[in-house]
Amino acid sequence: MGKQCASPARTKIDIFIRASFLALIAIIAGCAAPDREHHIVISARDQKLALLDKGKVIAMYPVSTSKFALSDRPGSYGTPLGELEIADKIGEGAPAGTVFKDRRRTGEVIPVDAPGRDPIVTRILWLRGREARNANAYQRDIYIHGTPEERNIGRPASYGCIRMRSNDIINLYALVGRGAQVTIVDLPLTAIVPELSSATKMVESNHAIGVIR
Repeated sequence: MGKQCASPARTKIDIFIRASFLALIAIIAGCAAPDREHHIVISARDQKLALLDKGKVIAMYPVSTSKFALSDRPGSYGTPLGELEIADKIGEGAPAGTVFKDRRRTGEVIPVDAPGRDPIVTRILWLRGREARNANAYQRDIYIHGTPEERNIGRPASYGCIRMRSNDIINLYALVGRGAQVTIVDLPLTAIVPELSSATKMVESNHAIGVIR
């Protein structure tokens, strides 16, 4: 008997089924479970960010919050307070200093403290508010992101976002996932994370534990 060929209709069905299966796999892969283990606490009072893993401090970094206000009012250029979450992560694999405009890479990479330059660089953690007092955060494009103006880190200097050194945001980005809790307060970090004082002393005596910058 000669070779039997599949009918054109059957071939189209097989292609459709295979394409649908691959699309389903892609959707499942993109819908990873939200990060419920990590908690970012940001103190506008201290200009510091602490990262907790299952309630334990594992890293702390200097940051810059708004130089204008602590507010979620549109047009205020303020940093919102309260409970938020990481809605999206942008910049995977980008070199330090990669410039982003409208969350897209421009193709430019600039050095630290480039004269006259103040774009968003390196990585973006896009925040979504979880309370009425920060409900505008997502639409206002409030991020945790890298900045070339590293000389200003540690004091209020932003237009509402939380700025970090490029190396620090790369580290933070690698540790946290979408859905991770973010708390922003106008209080000392120790008021929200009481164990931070002892954890800081431990890290300072043993640099293998955590990252304190």
